Amino acid sequence: MNYHKIHQLKNEGFSNSAIARKLAISRNTVIGYLEMSLEEFSDFMYSIQTREKKLDPYRDHILSWLKEHNDLSSAQVYDWLQEKLSVKNITEGTVRNYVNEMREVYHIPKQVISRTFGAVDELPPGKQMQVDFGEVKVLNTQDKSIKLYFVGFILSHSRFKYIEWLDRPFKTTDLIHMQENAFRYYGGVTEEIVYDQDRLLAVSENAGDLIMTEAFTKYQQTRKFIVYLCRKSDPQSKGKVEQLVKYVKHNFAKNRTFSNLSNWQSSCLKWLERTGNYKVHHNTKKRPLEMHALEKPHLQKVSGTYIFENVSMNIITRKIHKDNVIRFDGNRYSVPLGTFKNGEDNLVDVYVEGDHLYIQQRKSGPIIAKHTLSKDKGVIVTLPAHRQRSRTTRDKMIEKIYQNVSNPTLVSWLVEELTKQYPRHLIDQLKVVLNVTEHHPFTIEEAIQTMKRLKMNSAHELRDIATSLEIEKAKNYKNVGVENEKYKDFVAPERKEDIYLHVLQGGGKK
Repeated sequence: MNYHKIHQLKNEGFSNSAIARKLAISRNTVIGYLEMSLEEFSDFMYSIQTREKKLDPYRDHILSWLKEHNDLSSAQVYDWLQEKLSVKNITEGTVRNYVNEMREVYHIPKQVISRTFGAVDELPPGKQMQVDFGEVKVLNTQDKSIKLYFVGFILSHSRFKYIEWLDRPFKTTDLIHMQENAFRYYGGVTEEIVYDQDRLLAVSENAGDLIMTEAFTKYQQTRKFIVYLCRKSDPQSKGKVEQLVKYVKHNFAKNRTFSNLSNWQSSCLKWLERTGNYKVHHNTKKRPLEMHALEKPHLQKVSGTYIFENVSMNIITRKIHKDNVIRFDGNRYSVPLGTFKNGEDNLVDVYVEGDHLYIQQRKSGPIIAKHTLSKDKGVIVTLPAHRQRSRTTRDKMIEKIYQNVSNPTLVSWLVEELTKQYPRHLIDQLKVVLNVTEHHPFTIEEAIQTMKRLKMNSAHELRDIATSLEIEKAKNYKNVGVENEKYKDFVAPERKEDIYLHVLQGGGKK
């Protein structure tokens, strides 16, 4: 049945994705069925019914699970097969394909549990404005794809809209300028303004304790509106402006050619006049233009022109993340290791002078980092000094070895040789050496000299040489006494050629 429905919907002009949503099947299934002729589809269905599959012995179990729990995922089926039926040597992909086929054959679409929403009460005039950002890709007059950015404003009561565009990402000062333009466009400001958790105005929000950027804090204190910051995963808080963002993308920007920013902005304002603010709104059943005329008297008057000199145009606030970086203009810039402190606000001031980015402690504190601004996006800009730890475990071990061996020249040769031969396992090698220096203090220097003469390069060989030297010294000791007792049970390392004793007895290699 799905095969015929898919071809019918395709002939009616539906896209593959739309068909998949309409029939509650996967998009790949739609594509596969469209590529099949009727004869090929019949052969395919016959092969499904006749060919033997790995999961066929468990078909009845899987079918009963799917019928009882139609929201069951293939991952859960995979887990249940292992838990309930002890099925082994079956991949998750095999289970996923088998479950999808069974859903198709037995018409068991997967139930999608969606979030339940309730209608939001309409707000009184002059109460609230919502703000959100969007971006689109369009073709320019040279037929090249470019990205444009916009900010949308909407009055919650009247649905009266205002849009401004940029051909680069927004900065805090851009938002302030455009919000002032929106106030003039509306003829006033609402009691509260709803924003998303955006880095342009908010550094962080901890249990309702909002920390805003310095520039936006000064602006908000001057204009005296209430800031309402949306919580994550709470689209209803700013659902009106989210709909506006979609409206702008799909009604205004879609299939439009970009020539320059001025013409684009002018076209958008004209679109608002004839469409965005003129067409009857589907919820209010009124034109936003007419409703705005009634709401305008309820807006708070904006006194004078905002003096942008009151805003710190250069200094912004950024949060240090736990990996000791701050985010700025699409990139991450390092601060010295240890700058991030658990339980503290971890805020710094950031400003640009020329081609450099400066990071300093807040309230004109000392500069803790200076970076050359990157022209790329999505990169990590790091200073080597920021990643140097005070003293590593390796450094401490090497220092201890120098303390245990009186000849520093031999230690330098040994460390250099081990570093060269075992760059990835140097710590393990140094542990063995340190152990030898502590347990064989009387033979360690001779052992290193022997190791060097025989052109050996392993800490384990050094250990064997030092052990063999002590055993040999014990054998040659004339007075067998207490000192010699500790060697009576010593066993020399077994090797095919006892090269160490051979060398010590005068039979060295030439």
